Amino acid sequence: MFPLERPRRWRRTPALRRLVAETSLEPRHLVLPVFVREGASEPVPIASMPGVVQHDLDSLRRAAVAAVDAGIGGLMLFGVPERRDARGSGGADPDGILNVALRALAEEVGDATVLMADTCLDEFTDHGHCGLLTPDGVVDNDATLEAYGEMAVAQAEAGAHVVGPSGMMDGQVEVIRQALDAAGHEQTAVLAYSAKYTSAFYGPFRDAVESQLTGDRNTYQQDPANGREALREVRLDLAEGADAVMVKPAMSYLDVVRQVAEISEVPVAAYQVSGEYAMVEAAVANGWLDRRRTVLETLTSVRRAGADLVLTYWAVEAAQWLRPSS
Repeated sequence: MFPLERPRRWRRTPALRRLVAETSLEPRHLVLPVFVREGASEPVPIASMPGVVQHDLDSLRRAAVAAVDAGIGGLMLFGVPERRDARGSGGADPDGILNVALRALAEEVGDATVLMADTCLDEFTDHGHCGLLTPDGVVDNDATLEAYGEMAVAQAEAGAHVVGPSGMMDGQVEVIRQALDAAGHEQTAVLAYSAKYTSAFYGPFRDAVESQLTGDRNTYQQDPANGREALREVRLDLAEGADAVMVKPAMSYLDVVRQVAEISEVPVAAYQVSGEYAMVEAAVANGWLDRRRTVLETLTSVRRAGADLVLTYWAVEAAQWLRPSS
């Protein structure tokens, strides 16, 4: 005696499976993180992230055009400066590499895609921390907020549609929102990295931005053991005016993505970080995984957990795979 209900009836053909798929993955859901290196005359490969490079300005322009052609949702820019200092002054400098790159892409692609900028000091400080330090080497939360406000305004003026404070400083969304509004950038959105965990999966990213960090960020990034704390952080950012919230990393924190999606009234982003990318690429290189199937499965899982946007280094390639065949 068999039960009357047979779910396998919906799995028999590709058309049947497509008809009842609960989760969609489309190019517009994907955001491509890109690195731009000051002084580079050609793209510089990142050894720990096969296929990813530090762009020069010309290759960055070409990458942006390719992203637009692929139909992805946007680009998130990170700068790799030639010089760093204790205050990370290159972040707010109109002639700093990140702001120069934003102007170049605003000129190249305009509003054809969404230009996002990492609003954090770690790429620009000679100590590698996300904030300014006190004389005894502790991150000074409130002094850092002022620097973030200046940096966000500089990025908006350079052409960013969205600024992304990723430093996990208390009160960063409110200060940035106030700074943007005061400077006449009321329409610039704030994507808050609301639940950014102190993760082992960031290693290749630190190679990509040539991080100067010694030590760790345990005092300001979130403990991987905590889930409820993430919801508290999200609620605080929403109260401060965040236009979207982020969970980072994605794949080891899908439970957090789901919980955040359940309470958030604004879009939820999740960042499939460098270590997640590198693990898959290493397994593929060893012949252990099918690359296309694995990439699309991981991205679909992040969407299924509740993310509206997924930041991924596979964004353009995945978008090309997702295009309907002609």
